[in-house]
Amino acid sequence: MIRLAVLADLHANLAATLAVHADLQRRGIGEIWVLGDLVGKGPRPRAVVEWTQAHATRVIQGNWDARVGGATHRPQDLWPRSLLTPGQLSYLGELPYGIEEQFGGAWWRFVHASSRGLFHRLYPHSSLSDQLEAFAPNPQFGLKEHADALVYADMHEALLLDVEGRPLINCGSVGNPLDSTLPCYLILEFAEQGPSYSTTFVRLTYDRQEEIAAAESSGMPFVREYVAELLTGAHQKRRTRTGEF
Repeated sequence: MIRLAVLADLHANLAATLAVHADLQRRGIGEIWVLGDLVGKGPRPRAVVEWTQAHATRVIQGNWDARVGGATHRPQDLWPRSLLTPGQLSYLGELPYGIEEQFGGAWWRFVHASSRGLFHRLYPHSSLSDQLEAFAPNPQFGLKEHADALVYADMHEALLLDVEGRPLINCGSVGNPLDSTLPCYLILEFAEQGPSYSTTFVRLTYDRQEEIAAAESSGMPFVREYVAELLTGAHQKRRTRTGEF
């Protein structure tokens, strides 16, 4: 049996990331794939990037990784950027777009947001044509195969849909869940021989108060919104005097 853990949207939440790591160690899972958004929103981007570099087997780029790495210059981009080393910023900016691997004779694709771009969102209520397009090749991002299964992140909501016989799976968020207050990650298990596989969503508690204390003492922007999201699992709009972000 091939077992791998799929994590995403860590969002600089070190307490949640370490809780997931401890759970993976208890389960004996060492194959860890991270589907982007290591940074942004939370107070400890450097530590989370260090954890990812030390423990993740494969990592792809999320939209916040691209933004903090230099793609945009919003207040919430500049603050974590100031905490990261030049090497870490280069690491975030150079992460690959996606992963395509064969398991049991089927092509599995792993991306952060969608197959159309880092800033294109694929919703549970997206049209059938949009969902089917997510499985199509997109050579500009190195996606060359017609995928039989798609695993993605970005929405911060765990999801499993059947799209005309193809699984569409969102692994949920470790550091900033918006369908619960509990971190979520995905375990995929593939048979060594044959096409069978299984999916398991794992939720767990963590030291949320320690994370909130770290945020409140960090000097990070939009700390109230971040804490509210941790406490409620509901998205908070972030505004500055120059407009909405």
